[in-house]
Amino acid sequence: MSASGAHKVVIIGSGPAGWTAAIYAARANLDPVVYVGVPKQDPGPVLPGGQLMLTTEVENYPGFPEGVRGPDMMDKFRAQAERFKTRIVDDDIVRCDFSTRPFTLHTGEGGAVRAHAVILATGAMANWIGLENEMRLARTGGGVSACAVCDGALPHFRDQALAIVGGGDTAMEEGTYLTKFAKTVHLIHRRDTLRASRIMQERFLSRPNVKPHWNKVVVDVLGEAMIEGVVLEDTVTKARSTLAVKGLFVAIGHTPATKFLAGSGVELTEKGYVMLRTRSSRTNIPGVFAAGDLADSEYRQAVTAAGMGCQAALDAERWLAAEGVH
Repeated sequence: MSASGAHKVVIIGSGPAGWTAAIYAARANLDPVVYVGVPKQDPGPVLPGGQLMLTTEVENYPGFPEGVRGPDMMDKFRAQAERFKTRIVDDDIVRCDFSTRPFTLHTGEGGAVRAHAVILATGAMANWIGLENEMRLARTGGGVSACAVCDGALPHFRDQALAIVGGGDTAMEEGTYLTKFAKTVHLIHRRDTLRASRIMQERFLSRPNVKPHWNKVVVDVLGEAMIEGVVLEDTVTKARSTLAVKGLFVAIGHTPATKFLAGSGVELTEKGYVMLRTRSSRTNIPGVFAAGDLADSEYRQAVTAAGMGCQAALDAERWLAAEGVH
């Protein structure tokens, strides 16, 4: 903490971006404080540690040749940050005042904390259908996922019938990825036309192992330990049917966790993501940086989030030095 009573840097969020930022900031003697957040239902689970807390096996993060459970990876990230004396607070930041410096951050428990620099790393939440069994199986690794690129190549999905829900470019891209491994990819869409771009539609629907189901919504997910099927309802006739699948991938978008920035002055895109300056982690407010999925609507991978966390810590360190904060 500086002579003014303000922390040198506060990091908001505890996913790959937040922990990586903490590791770099701590090793640079910036004495970072990480606000990890508290569990919520929104309508799906939002957990400290981010979306990896809902990922059973991570096979595409470098350094883990045998794969690693998402929660275990986040435990390792946290332990590494703690090794370098990062201070960790189990609370939310619910409002930010960036109008004066040092900045003032308001906590969920009604307190306030001051900081010379702030790194925003609260991530984004996958949009879920909101069904009880969907969320249960997502939490327990039962074959329900919101990231086909993350999970679709896992052994228990290979050569199986899989379902993907959605109608935008993300659904088409993730569905196309699944066709490389699945026996059949069932596309479930609530209308009879897709909102995805024409080229993305054609690329996906032209695959021989794709079967579209138009005017259908998922109203239940079947299975105890692992998914066994989904119950579909026709949006026109209301008739119900059962589709046997071994995996369900929900691709109906993401919502960046930026509500706490309302009124803060931080520039957001029209979809609510934090807007960054070119080739940096800098926001429009000097001293406020952002990393990970709350500023990345394109890649949304653990490794890219970690890289952005590194950038944010380095940018914050240089900015603090230029401001004479030691």
